[in-house]
Amino acid sequence: MKWLRRKDKPESTPSIEQQRAEILADIGAQLWAARLEQGLSLEEMVGLTRIPKRLLQAIEEANLAELPEPVYTQGLIRQFADALGLNGAEFSSTFPIGMNQVSLKPSWKTNGIDQLRPVHLYVLYIFVIFCSVSGLSGLLNTATSQVSYSQSNPKAQKQRLAQPQVTPNNQIQQRQALSESFSSTHANQQVQIGVTLKEKSWIRVVADGKVQYEGELPQGTQRTWIAQGELIVKAGNAGGVLVSVNKQQAKQLGEPGKVKQVTIAANTAY
Repeated sequence: MKWLRRKDKPESTPSIEQQRAEILADIGAQLWAARLEQGLSLEEMVGLTRIPKRLLQAIEEANLAELPEPVYTQGLIRQFADALGLNGAEFSSTFPIGMNQVSLKPSWKTNGIDQLRPVHLYVLYIFVIFCSVSGLSGLLNTATSQVSYSQSNPKAQKQRLAQPQVTPNNQIQQRQALSESFSSTHANQQVQIGVTLKEKSWIRVVADGKVQYEGELPQGTQRTWIAQGELIVKAGNAGGVLVSVNKQQAKQLGEPGKVKQVTIAANTAY
């Protein structure tokens, strides 16, 4: 029957931000692998590229939030790749900078703005000044009325005087309570990973934004790292690496011979 047939919904086109994130993840993995093959650390790359370490790390980890505008990020990728002896122009050209986006603004609005005359600008300027003066006058009137009410109402003054004053001892107690509360909350957000290598592999571990280890580990190695908020594990041979989160059953990080990175936040299951 015709009414039983369903029409397939068209697949939505990924946004420009999603495209940037996917492409940057692939570029970052290739740059990271090339850097490890040449035995270069991030500190050495800073000296070769004159790029801050946090930006180089953000490119390798595909962290768009830590990177500047797309057009500047494209330049950083090119400089990074050139320093490794790769084709920087080819690497950077694949990263979209959003210059070809279509404008959805009606043409008549654009023409209206372009045709503004000095007289229109002068009228607009006077209107802005008038609104500013009116708003400032309203604020002053409100403040004046509040002061007048406070002076004419002795009950309000008595209530203010009756409020308990904060003594230095109370401040110390409040700070201690806040510190204990923060410490307990912070401890609950702790995350722990255990890494076991079935085969040798390059490993990079970042805990709370700081690199804890980066290098090659031999087969049979077992290591443990702890972070308060977030752990990032990246391996050159993901199939030879087993990862256990918070002492749970260990799982294979990825496919053999493939570069894989995972981010593990506190209070989340892997």
